[in-house]
Amino acid sequence: MEKREQQTSDFIVIKANEDGVNVIGLTRGTDTRFHHSEKLDKGEVMIAQFTEHTSAIKIRGTATIMTSVGQIESDSGK
Repeated sequence: MEKREQQTSDFIVIKANEDGVNVIGLTRGTDTRFHHSEKLDKGEVMIAQFTEHTSAIKIRGTATIMTSVGQIESDSGK
């Protein structure tokens, strides 16, 4: 039986402030690639975690992002 290491990475919370906020997970390694994406509507909340596969998370649209080091508002750029 394979022993799995316990994940101790921080979680982030993303709350969409408009319809159509894109949350995109990017891979770890020599080539950074998209590996997962979600579309959130206004008021929806997603809880995400950095893992052995996810090294970055890209958020496109207006959202509130909460982390262990603080909170930030993303801007849609419009």
